Amino acid sequence: MRLPMIISAGLLLSFGLNLPVMSKSPIEIAQQPASNNLNLSRLKSNRHLWYQQNISNYRYTLSNSCFCIPESRGPVVIEVRNGKTISITSVATGKPVNPEFFQKYKTIPKLFNVIQDAINRKAFSLNVQYSPKLGYPTQINIDYNSQIADEEKYLTIENFQKIQ
Repeated sequence: MRLPMIISAGLLLSFGLNLPVMSKSPIEIAQQPASNNLNLSRLKSNRHLWYQQNISNYRYTLSNSCFCIPESRGPVVIEVRNGKTISITSVATGKPVNPEFFQKYKTIPKLFNVIQDAINRKAFSLNVQYSPKLGYPTQINIDYNSQIADEEKYLTIENFQKIQ
């Protein structure tokens, strides 16, 4: 009687060891489509609100908290005229910074693209706050993969001003 139980336990154990490891719990898998749908809905409505404002001249302060080189973190002041970035300057020094570090964040529409990309890539975690009046993002927190350390992005957009 013991031998069949031992054989059964051994078979179950060997099958269990050959199963693929799941990177997400069943709850996380079930919640992700709903979360993506909510993020997509919020993105669409806030992007629409932003474009309704028809703001093409503005400036804002951007901070990028990431595991990256200090020059790409900011905070920086980004100035946009006629929808094109005309300057990116360091808050600390008042001097221009390397614009390559801020290519993805240099206009409000580009910030919307960062959010869209996170949705498209099915980021593990995406939390975005928007300006209730103008629709632009004020905080973008992205963790693309829960299994990888130091690939998260934490963007803060503040001191937004329409300019003439």
